[in-house]
Amino acid sequence: MKKILFVCHGNICRSPMAEMIMKELARKAGRAGDFFIESAATSREEIGNDIYPPAKAKLRQEGIPFERRAARQIRFDDYEKYDLLVGMDGENIRNMERLWPDTDGKIKKLLSFVGSSRDVADPWYTGDFDATFDDLITGCAALLKSL
Repeated sequence: MKKILFVCHGNICRSPMAEMIMKELARKAGRAGDFFIESAATSREEIGNDIYPPAKAKLRQEGIPFERRAARQIRFDDYEKYDLLVGMDGENIRNMERLWPDTDGKIKKLLSFVGSSRDVADPWYTGDFDATFDDLITGCAALLKSL
């Protein structure tokens, strides 16, 4: 079973959206049992908070199921627990690399799976949940295909 942790700044927008999208794509592909998928934050700001309401609204609009969850921060032992640690932007990658020397090449940026070095924009700041969703579903689909 491949263990994947999606990571963003607060774990209330991009990473939980990616978690739910990836779970649904894997389910639709008949591969749900092949993966253990979760998400976490690099910061402490939103610990314990649920998915941000506009992110929930976008998931609901797109027919992506989700459940109530609590944001959590990455932990030192996550590097050993997960096979793949997927950040949304360069800042997330830098913060992960500060905690974990990536000796096994587990830390990746989501859009690298589509051959892009672009960041997934944070809709907390942009307000554009449509663009973020498009990047997340494109990146997750390419990630699933690569596995």
